[in-house]
Amino acid sequence: MKRLLVPALLVVLVMLARPAAAIMHQRTLSVPDVGTVLYGISVPDDYDARQPRPLVLALHPGERAPYYGARFMLSIITPGLKDLRAIMVAPDCPWRGWNDPTAEKAVMALLQKVLGEYSIDRRRILVTGYSMGGRGTWFMESHHADLFTAAIVMAGSARDEPLDGLAKIPTYVLHSRADQTMPFEPAQRTAQELEKLGRVIKFEALEGLAHTEMGGYIEPLSRAGRWVADHWGK
Repeated sequence: MKRLLVPALLVVLVMLARPAAAIMHQRTLSVPDVGTVLYGISVPDDYDARQPRPLVLALHPGERAPYYGARFMLSIITPGLKDLRAIMVAPDCPWRGWNDPTAEKAVMALLQKVLGEYSIDRRRILVTGYSMGGRGTWFMESHHADLFTAAIVMAGSARDEPLDGLAKIPTYVLHSRADQTMPFEPAQRTAQELEKLGRVIKFEALEGLAHTEMGGYIEPLSRAGRWVADHWGK
């Protein structure tokens, strides 16, 4: 996959030009049988342990570079979901895909660390991701519906997961009709089939965005975040 369309320097300048909304850290975690996992964590600047916060797990698409998860979160997830005022965490994938047992083990270890260090509202834990991360979102929500309470899938395929295991938690799917890498029709069909099963799912079709145009997903991601917040409120 190509790099994000927003240059890293531009991201830094934008962040410096406005009041800080969160504190971003780049950290490492040693996980047995996995190794060292690089991750970024974003904590709202007004975080108070007496007031539990939502938690967002952000799963990056298929690029391999140190702290790419943190850059993906900073450029796409943080601006898209800023209204949630959540603690956000974004690991680098330690294997070929998020649905690999090694990656799953790393993600679960990281989440347990964050849950132990910060005051998290266990009723508001969201998993989201793009492309490979979107596929990983389907995987995580299917295998860990006891932990996550909502999911937002962006440009991700669910073909590796049994249909009856999907969308057991509120799930919002964003997919562009112009996506030639992750075809639109299978994603729409999956959402329609899940809706027939009575699952709480919303599918939003986007127009004109190629698979590399992740920046075009920021505004739709904001809408998805509001939908998730509404369901959390219920």
